[in-house]
Amino acid sequence: MALTDTYTMNNGLKIPVIGFGTWQANDDEAKLSVLWALEAGYRHIDTAAGYKNEEEVGEALKESGVPREEVFVTTKLDNKSHGYEKTKSAIKDSLEKLDCDYIDLLLIHWPNPIASRDNWKEDNAASWKAMEEAVEEGKIKSLGVSNFHARHLDPLMETAKIKPAVNQILLNPSEMQPEVVEYNKKHDIISEAYSPLGTGKIFDVNELKVLADKYNKTIAQLVLKWSLQHGFLPLPKTVTKERVWENADVFDFEIKDEDMAVIDNLKGRAGSAVDPDTIKF
Repeated sequence: MALTDTYTMNNGLKIPVIGFGTWQANDDEAKLSVLWALEAGYRHIDTAAGYKNEEEVGEALKESGVPREEVFVTTKLDNKSHGYEKTKSAIKDSLEKLDCDYIDLLLIHWPNPIASRDNWKEDNAASWKAMEEAVEEGKIKSLGVSNFHARHLDPLMETAKIKPAVNQILLNPSEMQPEVVEYNKKHDIISEAYSPLGTGKIFDVNELKVLADKYNKTIAQLVLKWSLQHGFLPLPKTVTKERVWENADVFDFEIKDEDMAVIDNLKGRAGSAVDPDTIKF
């Protein structure tokens, strides 16, 4: 496996096995980190309307010199853009900000934001219809969701013509969300891992320090490899140049089964996922 290797989504299209995340990367920071990522060999960039950095990501894509068709670009629907007309407008806005003719993957960022709390099922279905139309028009290649549980996916799939290809969730050794991962697997939905390195606390977990030393890798490299060996698609984020390269250097070793089991048993040691039905945004 290598940085440019891909998983095949349920629509037959390919998605690189590691993506570069841009959450909390603002303005020049976002642009520079994406340029470094593309230079390091990443070919999968993850942004969102809510990150307020789509323009900077688009500028980096243009300035990198990497052909657009070689980069897989993901963005996400803002929480205030749920509903048919709002979603159509949001897609147009994201395409303009990214300065792209198409987006590879569009996700509904959260299933039940405050703005849609009273009608979240209907709003998700209406947004999905607009997203499906964008696929038919060639503006979007693939569709997915983020932070969805079974209770959100089941009603969405009752009316969806296009099945979600990806569910991006918080996923790391401290929070494995087994019920969501199992649902994704059952429905041939790829589990993308945001915050794959958890919080800063994960770097203080002694078991990870010991295993990182054993494999002569950093804790970040160890945890990203753990994610890949589980079949997840991690989205590491950093604005430090050296770590961009470090996080990409995870393909020259394999974690043994007994050590995978150790990492699997670190639940709650470095933060956990929030309930998507009680978020305050």
